[in-house]
Amino acid sequence: MVEPIIQSVTQTLYDQDYYLWLRTTINQLRTGQFSAVDLENLLEELETMGRREKRTIESLLIKLLQHQLKLKCWDKERERNQGHWKGEIRTFRREIKKALKDSPSLKPYILEIFDECYQDARKEASDRSQLAIDIFPLIPIGSLEQILDENWFPEYNHNHHGKPD
Repeated sequence: MVEPIIQSVTQTLYDQDYYLWLRTTINQLRTGQFSAVDLENLLEELETMGRREKRTIESLLIKLLQHQLKLKCWDKERERNQGHWKGEIRTFRREIKKALKDSPSLKPYILEIFDECYQDARKEASDRSQLAIDIFPLIPIGSLEQILDENWFPEYNHNHHGKPD
């Protein structure tokens, strides 16, 4: 009859003080008190962590692509902003590489979401630049390998006039 009481106390602890619940759960696992662990909330937290890692990779990839698109296509602002955009590109690449180093199993996921992220980046680049979306190439401007390569930057596209609509 003690176990349900512990579960109830732990459940309350999760709701009342997340950090204390976390420290308590870690201590219970380290000391082998497995029957005392709030398994339901622990499993939920682990699932949430996995979803968060995927969302982080997706967000970073969209931001990286968006800055590369602006660098390639936004004529009017290129000269003034290219240094900032290149700095952002380096930052997003570094963050993606760190995330993939920590979780190599996300590499297939980044390939899976690449095309969708590229289309999202086109829309965001269009919104932020106030340029027509067709200014930004429909087909990705580079392979995933190029996009993540720290020495690769998209070539400037001289074949359009980046004027707002």
